Amino acid sequence: MNLKRQLFVASLLMLLIPWAGLQFVLELDDALRQQARQQLQEQAVRLADVAGDALVGLDPVAPGQPAIYVKSLTGTLNLDGYGDDWPGYEEDGGRSEWQGQATPDADQPTLQWQAATDERHLYLLIRVNQREPVFFNPGLPDQPYDRLTLWLRPPSGNLGAESGQAWRLQTPAPGQFYGLSATSGAPDYRVSGVWQGAGSGWQVELKLPAPPERSRLGFRAEWGDSPDEAVATVTDPLPVLVRRQPIIERRLAPRLGSGQQVRLIEPAGWVIATQRGDPGETGVAFDTLTPLQVIEQISLNALRALIRFYQPEPAALATGIDRLAPESLPDQGLVRHDDGSVWLLTTRPVFGNRTLILEQSIDELLTLSGSTLGSVIARSTLIIVALTLVLLGYASWLSWRITRLERAVGASIDEDGRITGTVPPSRANDELGQLQRQFSLMVDRLQGYNRYLESFSRRLSHELKTPVAVVRSSLENLHHCQSDQERRQYLDRAALATDRLSQILNGMSEAARLEQSLDHADKEPFDLAGVVAEATAAYQALDSHHRIQFVGPDQPCPMLGSPELMVQLLDKLVDNARDFTPEDGLIEVAVGREAGSLQLSVFNEGSRLPEARDTDIFSPFVSLREGQQQGHLGQGLLIVSLIADYHGGRVEAQNRAQSGIDGVCFRVTIPAIHT
Repeated sequence: MNLKRQLFVASLLMLLIPWAGLQFVLELDDALRQQARQQLQEQAVRLADVAGDALVGLDPVAPGQPAIYVKSLTGTLNLDGYGDDWPGYEEDGGRSEWQGQATPDADQPTLQWQAATDERHLYLLIRVNQREPVFFNPGLPDQPYDRLTLWLRPPSGNLGAESGQAWRLQTPAPGQFYGLSATSGAPDYRVSGVWQGAGSGWQVELKLPAPPERSRLGFRAEWGDSPDEAVATVTDPLPVLVRRQPIIERRLAPRLGSGQQVRLIEPAGWVIATQRGDPGETGVAFDTLTPLQVIEQISLNALRALIRFYQPEPAALATGIDRLAPESLPDQGLVRHDDGSVWLLTTRPVFGNRTLILEQSIDELLTLSGSTLGSVIARSTLIIVALTLVLLGYASWLSWRITRLERAVGASIDEDGRITGTVPPSRANDELGQLQRQFSLMVDRLQGYNRYLESFSRRLSHELKTPVAVVRSSLENLHHCQSDQERRQYLDRAALATDRLSQILNGMSEAARLEQSLDHADKEPFDLAGVVAEATAAYQALDSHHRIQFVGPDQPCPMLGSPELMVQLLDKLVDNARDFTPEDGLIEVAVGREAGSLQLSVFNEGSRLPEARDTDIFSPFVSLREGQQQGHLGQGLLIVSLIADYHGGRVEAQNRAQSGIDGVCFRVTIPAIHT
């Protein structure tokens, strides 16, 4: 698995945080719902007591009892016979606001009606379907004609149609008319109406004074002389007028909380009171939200959808209708309205075998667990998703950098192992940048080492070629020699060549032997100035072709190390100086102190170092002696560098002019002993 996938898996583990938050929200939502159900039941008990006190003296409407439901008007009706301003009115009569036969029979006339009140008047809209009207002819009063008979009885009156008031409604033509007393035939101007045609039938819109509570009202549409030619409501007993009770609604309204609604139904299912609490806080306008708030709202809506997904499946409950079946209502639980909203419902019996239905909007509960804690969960989810994307991007960036480094390293070496290019150094300061810089340095060193090996191979081949050729030619010439003198001459040449071969092999192994000896060398305190002074005097005694001088302080220069190794280091530096110093030239060996360290320097008069060097002269197999008759393997300065490192020092070389003499100075800096 590559690094990108590993970081991706690690990033996915962060999603456990919002998952745990979601589980907490679900448990909190369930606890809130249980608590809300208990509080709703307690509140339903209080509301039932209030409604029961207000219903004392009002007879209940029992199941199966004929009734006409009277809607409450919020405005006024225009008495024009068309009914287009009635609640839910449609010309085809297909809305549930119509009472009576909702689906007219195709062959027989049917009767439908609606009733409404504005507290002062009772309005009736009565429609006869599948019947072409025949109007009253005043000139021929005995001819058959279409008419309505209306009965109204007070609550304490006889239940039949024979008691109370009665009116006959007839008109000679479509338009306005007044009711006629059924007993005297005199006009009653309190009852007025408008007769109009409607589709395949006709309808009448009436207005009369509002009757007392629980009055009974019946009507019958008639035509012809036979009583059988009529379409009537139930007239024995007369239907009771059922309407909403504003007094009860006003008493219940202040006791409802935000997002609650209550309905009170008769035993027959008629709604006699409905009230809704003040809505909760409305959402903020979309155009006022910032982009971050928009994303937060989207996350919050998704969280609410998840909460609804894990909620129990609610039962369907119709809304906006005037009659509910009490036996179909659940005692408690979740219900879904026609608009898709979910409510928490509880029921409670009320005086007169009535039922109180109290509901709490789940959206309000979701506001508690959604808008407060839900906002925190939504924000944390957004933050974690953003962090996951950042981690994925960072992983991709790291993977790209690693891949780029891999390609750069691969391109720097060919299939045969040769260094063919370089690795560009990185400017980044992190671990990958340091790794790339180390790779770049390593490739550069390997490339230099390869050059050293190639140079060494050429020099070694050149150095070995001459003595081997001398040995070969001497041996070949031995076969042709006639005298012992000639044989001795060729044998001497072969011996000198073999000595040269021995020197070359010893030089190759000297540095290796030195590295092995450093592991077992012991350090001891000694005077560097004294050792160097004695060695310099010996060099001058053995070399009469150069001027070798020592310059040092009068006081001792103590250091911790190996005097034998320091003499060997000085041998290599002086030997190197003699190779580059002309005859009678100056070689100056100096010892001094500087900033708590000792300085050992060897200056030689003569040639200078190249200003631009592509190799380190203290590295193995490096020599600047091109053009000399006898080659050199360049191991001397390597030994100097090894001994300086062993003593914790460093060595450097630079061109310098001293006392008007140009030359090269090799300086070794070694820590001093503090006394």
